[in-house]
Amino acid sequence: MNPDSEQLSLLGTDEPVHRPASDAVRLLLFNAQHASPERSRRQAEWIAGQEGADIVVLTEVSSTRGGDALVAALTECGYAAVIAPQPSTPDYRTVIACRTSAARAVPSPVTVTPHRAPVARVTVGGHDIAVAGLYVPSRGPKDQRNVAKRAFQEAVTGSLPQLLAAFPDMPVIVAGDLNVTEPGHQPAHKVFGKWEYDFYDSFEAAGLTDAFRHLHPDKIAHSWFGRTGNGFRFDHIFVSARHVARVLACDYHQEAREAGLTDHAVMTLRLGLPSTPGEQGETSATGPG
Repeated sequence: MNPDSEQLSLLGTDEPVHRPASDAVRLLLFNAQHASPERSRRQAEWIAGQEGADIVVLTEVSSTRGGDALVAALTECGYAAVIAPQPSTPDYRTVIACRTSAARAVPSPVTVTPHRAPVARVTVGGHDIAVAGLYVPSRGPKDQRNVAKRAFQEAVTGSLPQLLAAFPDMPVIVAGDLNVTEPGHQPAHKVFGKWEYDFYDSFEAAGLTDAFRHLHPDKIAHSWFGRTGNGFRFDHIFVSARHVARVLACDYHQEAREAGLTDHAVMTLRLGLPSTPGEQGETSATGPG
């Protein structure tokens, strides 16, 4: 893919409600739930109003009018760079929006439906970080059960070492809707197979750490709820293991879901940065700045 064709720069847009932080990476993960144009605009306004949404990873964004409206609304709300890959055929995609203009798309190492796995290089407080977004396909119709899901998961698993190798000296953040839970999830869900749990485990094997589990090893949390009310932790944020000690906060928030803007909980991350550029390889920290 051509990164230049995926990125929209914001010329003549509104000033953002909040200024981007310079002492920490503040990231928000939001499932757009293939919203209509009207709901997409409300989603963008809500996101822009969140102080911690300097970088936003949006999953389940349509490739039609609703998705285009969301991208346009994010730019109008002051996001200075919006990386919005467009699939060659109708499909869901993942979008990365940044309040800072110091962000650019880079080629995704995921070769299967790469529009679901964009990658951005973003400068925050003089430090470069890499952000990858993921939207794993659902299980699919009966005649194609798990075909697209398994192909994409296998492609992601194979690409994770490449992703980390491409950015060896900077924090790497991978955020998205994996459409799978972790091993030992509470409650247990028999619908998932070993190959799906293996996919979750492949992040740790590649050198990435589940940021929420790092801070909350025993906490039960859910980001999506089925028709019977059973909860699933589908949405995840991973941070390169060598930088995970800089994770200051990682949580789920239900307000947007309860307001009907999405059917998923919103997830947030706050990652502290070194006080001076060039210290990104440190593996311990007391906080930002």
